[in-house]
Amino acid sequence: MIEWIHLEFMKNALAAGMMLSVVLAVVSCFVVLRRFSFIGVGVAHSAFGGVALGALLGISPTLSAIVFAVAVANAIGVVGNQKRLSADTAIGIFFSLAMALGVIFIGMSNSYNVDLFGYLFGNILAITHQDLRVIALLGGLVLVSIWIFFKEFMFVAFDSEVAHVSGIPVRFLDHFFLSILSLTVVISMKVVGIILVSALLVIPGAAAAQITDRYVPMFAVAVAVALVSTVGGLWISYYANLASGATIVTLASLLFFISFGIGKLKK
Repeated sequence: MIEWIHLEFMKNALAAGMMLSVVLAVVSCFVVLRRFSFIGVGVAHSAFGGVALGALLGISPTLSAIVFAVAVANAIGVVGNQKRLSADTAIGIFFSLAMALGVIFIGMSNSYNVDLFGYLFGNILAITHQDLRVIALLGGLVLVSIWIFFKEFMFVAFDSEVAHVSGIPVRFLDHFFLSILSLTVVISMKVVGIILVSALLVIPGAAAAQITDRYVPMFAVAVAVALVSTVGGLWISYYANLASGATIVTLASLLFFISFGIGKLKK
């Protein structure tokens, strides 16, 4: 039952999945606390435009997706802060624009050879050693950034108005977190895909929030949920011959419902 672990492509998939589980779980807690779930969806889908732009320009789709997603995320932050326009309206506008531009870029490309299906739905079994290095580097950058501003992020998450009055640069932290969120989305594309990565930006943190309202246990539970979902999803997908990304998200959703039930029993 464990021979799958000894396969080279499964080793790469497992390593990538476990590294990203930690990053996604930590970011997920802040997404849930800040109620940024819909923003996560918008940023995830905006990465599609970046991938298509990279194919059109003949550059790395990952690099172009990072630049494109960060730009869209911060644009959502700027427009969403206007009094006459709600944040969800801004997300809807940029969500649609990014997807439309992606389709246009694909049509303009004469030699489109990027695995679009893999970016949309994930292909964790195709992870290479180069991908692992990129995930380790950028994922580490995300975690270090959160560690540096952890207290400030928590302060803003629980009461942004008091944080602003206390001299915390709330606007800067909002845009900085949106950039981190974009980076997390892009490095997760090959694992679960653009379509599904928004789920893992929400589910681990949401599951943890059902069990505890203390932030240290919340982060610990979120990481546990993400790791179990990734390892268990890979194992199930291998033996059941299912799509790995979709299986990981389905298992994570199941764990959320279990956590929801535990939370109801505790109350």
